[in-house]
Amino acid sequence: MQDKTILISGSTDGIGRQTALELARMKARIIVHGRSEERCRQTVSFIKEKTANMRVEYICADLSSQAEIKEMAAAIKRNYSRLDVLINNAGIFEAQRKLSVDGLEMTFAVNHLSSFLLTGLLLDLLKSSAPARIITVSSMAHSSNIDFENLQGEKYYSGNLAYGLSKLANILFTFYLAEHLKGSAVTVNCLHPGVISTKLLHAGWGMGGDPLADGARTSVYLASAPDVNGVSGHYFRDSSISPPAAIASDKAVQKRLWEISENLCGISYP
Repeated sequence: MQDKTILISGSTDGIGRQTALELARMKARIIVHGRSEERCRQTVSFIKEKTANMRVEYICADLSSQAEIKEMAAAIKRNYSRLDVLINNAGIFEAQRKLSVDGLEMTFAVNHLSSFLLTGLLLDLLKSSAPARIITVSSMAHSSNIDFENLQGEKYYSGNLAYGLSKLANILFTFYLAEHLKGSAVTVNCLHPGVISTKLLHAGWGMGGDPLADGARTSVYLASAPDVNGVSGHYFRDSSISPPAAIASDKAVQKRLWEISENLCGISYP
């Protein structure tokens, strides 16, 4: 992985930080992302100390703000000539309905739309670095249905429903984008990391889970393994292709969510 540059969103804590640590051990150039500059600096220092890999840098942005996502993407394109792997790892759980600075329901905005927007803005750089990989962290807690009239909790809201919807959106996005990028040598996959002991799990479900190393394993596998070269448009669990909820493969549902997402982000994918 020595010649690879990898951006991992939400990597100052939990599964994201562990993923960054493991890939740094493989000598990749790592771009850590977080909201707090102090946390980013601490994470970079921690990873450098643990791995002796000095090619670990950071970028700050609040993924609930589309303006900050656009600034982040512009900075990445200014400062890096290539991007081999994008890992959309950042995720939140909100027990109560909150709105982002853009007036969007927070869970949907951060867990789905931020990945949709950031990926779209960096797609040209990924294509020019091909073969490249896009990886999105979803969850086995993804919903098995979707109410397009309640995407942002307009009619009813619960933290678990909003989280499950956002994780289904991750898979629908992955499957549609994989078709969009056929023939480009940019692959797109998503995954369930496991039931891992993170702040998000504690906040949403009040329970503990498996260690962080287990949670990072499938992300690291999809970012680095030679045996997934050219493999695209799949949902993985335990580093193996796994079937998600049936609705995730519904092309009409994928297309409708894609069009709504483009509209909400003000972006048209290249």
